[in-house]
Amino acid sequence: MRSTQDILPEIRTQMIQANGLEFEVDTLGSGDRLLLMLHGFPEHSVSWRFQMSYFAERGYRVWAPNLRGYGNTTVPKRRSDYAIEHLMEDVGGLIDVADASDVTLVAHDWGAVIAWYFAMRRIRVLDRLIICNVPHPGPAAKAASWTQLKKSWYILFFQLPFLPERMLLSSPGMGKMIETSAAAPENFSEAVIGLYDENAARPGNISAMINYYRALVSGGGMRRQRKLGLPMIDVPTLMLWGEDDMALSIETTYGTEDYVSDLTLRYLPGISHWVQQDAPRATNEMMEAFLSGEAVPEYDQVVGSSSE
Repeated sequence: MRSTQDILPEIRTQMIQANGLEFEVDTLGSGDRLLLMLHGFPEHSVSWRFQMSYFAERGYRVWAPNLRGYGNTTVPKRRSDYAIEHLMEDVGGLIDVADASDVTLVAHDWGAVIAWYFAMRRIRVLDRLIICNVPHPGPAAKAASWTQLKKSWYILFFQLPFLPERMLLSSPGMGKMIETSAAAPENFSEAVIGLYDENAARPGNISAMINYYRALVSGGGMRRQRKLGLPMIDVPTLMLWGEDDMALSIETTYGTEDYVSDLTLRYLPGISHWVQQDAPRATNEMMEAFLSGEAVPEYDQVVGSSSE
């Protein structure tokens, strides 16, 4: 399948060996300040297209890998290969290869699930953490209302064998699904939509994507992590939350400050789950302020009376 570089030639896509796998990684910029950007389900490294050039131009080295089972990255076969412990080891391996002195994890959706646990378990030293539209597991468990359970129906559905793969592969393309559920569909070019579709259609990828959920729930990953406890995260953390998330309610963010000692939380009204693609200007400016140690503006301060 094609890479991000094939549709966005300013980005360099390369294959990088880490943790015994071969990762397809979009790279841009240079230097010792690394922004490691982790995508979500059912996405691709191209989901960070609006952030990569912006931060490379500001002196950061930006890496956006395709996680195991996504893009042209290695696709392990077994459900157990997608255990949260292995996913954290992947991130640690990529950080080791990058050999940067200053590391910030920037993560959305499933990437953010990994990032929360990675920071909790102190797998590697992080300078900062940026989370987009996935709650910390502590508040998420407390907010397990009937409304939230209805929104999360697909997680239980994904525990079934075979049927989820058949349904997703017979549905309209993943790219179109993402575009039609976004608040700013104009931010999704036909080339980007096509790359999302190719990502899902690559042999083995769709089962890999679903195996993240299987390994976490029926595979016991969540239970193992719960037994280890939820220690306070002491890494300065920025949490960005698109309020029109179709899968996660805003209530899952309440109480995050009880688990993160230095938390900045910003809500983006009218923005969907695909926050960094829906609202790239606001995302970038909030991230830049946070990374510079400045006060992070509220959403209405960034956009004012104009649209993204």
